[in-house]
Amino acid sequence: MKKTIATLIAGLFATAAFAQAPAPKQAVLVNNADVKATKTETKAAQADVKEAHADAKTAKTHAKEAKASAKHAKAKTKHAVKEDTAATTAPAEAATPATPAAPAMGSSGTAGTSDSSATPATPATPATPATPADPATPATPAPEAAPAAPVTQ
Repeated sequence: MKKTIATLIAGLFATAAFAQAPAPKQAVLVNNADVKATKTETKAAQADVKEAHADAKTAKTHAKEAKASAKHAKAKTKHAVKEDTAATTAPAEAATPATPAAPAMGSSGTAGTSDSSATPATPATPATPATPADPATPATPAPEAAPAAPVTQ
């Protein structure tokens, strides 16, 4: 009987020790095709991100080029306007006739013969257009200023 009791006690100890052991982990079965699909989806997403970055970089470059082009066009337009303004004012100034040179009178009183060298015509200034001189009309002197009235207090 002593053997039976010893066996029972040993069995109880063995059961108690086995009961406190951690439960065996269950293996989670994952389909390899699902793992591969996830990896390919990740790679595709990363490729899309790279492509989006490249597109953004290209768009940024195009924006810079457009800005530079607009700046150039603005400067070109400004220059063209400046040239047009100069072109419209320049012909008007050039169109004013220069003062014709009066024939020099010689000592004999005949026109066309001169004792001295011919005097060139004075060019017209842009501010005042030249008018032909009329030798028959004498220049009128400026009127004299009237004396100021004395101030009385």
